[in-house]
Amino acid sequence: MCAWAGKWRRVRQFVIVPNVGAVNRNYNIMRPLSFRSDELRSLLLRSKIATLDELKQALGTSVDVTVFRKLKPLDYLTSYSHRGRYYSLREVARFDEKGLWSHATVWFSQFGTLLATAESFVNRSPRGFFADELARALHVDVQDALHQLAQQRRVTRQIVSGLYLYTAIDRAVQQGQLLTRRDVEAVPTVADASVLEVSEEELKASILLFYSLLDEQQRRLYAGLESLKLGRGGDRGLADFLDLDPHTVARGRQQLLAQDVEVDRARKAGGGRRRVEKKRPK
Repeated sequence: MCAWAGKWRRVRQFVIVPNVGAVNRNYNIMRPLSFRSDELRSLLLRSKIATLDELKQALGTSVDVTVFRKLKPLDYLTSYSHRGRYYSLREVARFDEKGLWSHATVWFSQFGTLLATAESFVNRSPRGFFADELARALHVDVQDALHQLAQQRRVTRQIVSGLYLYTAIDRAVQQGQLLTRRDVEAVPTVADASVLEVSEEELKASILLFYSLLDEQQRRLYAGLESLKLGRGGDRGLADFLDLDPHTVARGRQQLLAQDVEVDRARKAGGGRRRVEKKRPK
């Protein structure tokens, strides 16, 4: 027992003293790098937009979280097109009256994501949107986004003219959109009701006034032209709207396709009523 105690006393005489200088050197080596938001702002002011990889390169990091932490105080934007791959600054964007801005075919919205943008457009529209109309307005495919919004009950949808019309979630706004849409659909010459800047009644009156100024051939050709633009069912739609026989609309359409048009007269030679010979008394 005494022998072990002696050895223990001798061991206890050794004291491990840390090398303070070495610790300080290691601390300096392992200290986290300091990243600055200014680097990202400078890049985005120069380039307007950038991908995440370009932002990481500018910041000198390979960590996504670091980039987003430095972007946050800059009030950044994420594109709603290109699957949100591009970033910009709100101070760079120049939004139009619809709240959209693009650079190099990349689209940004003041409403944020594609879902949020589609939701805002549908709920603010006076007529609601068909999917193809909204796609033209936003310059991207919106089928999946509209489907998600309908499932999440952020917009409503119902069949109008054989297609889903997406309308506001508010019942009163929705009813107004449906009434306005049905009035517009009654004007078959309108391909995209979302671009109208006049009332439906004013549009109808303008078309019918213009139509009344045409001669017989011009009316037939005009109806045929609009029928071509409408596609299947166009003859019947134009005939009802202009109070024509569907065969007249079809004839005008066929004349245009065959380029069978009389330039100097409304009727072909020999057409129309026969002249009535005046009988002179003997």
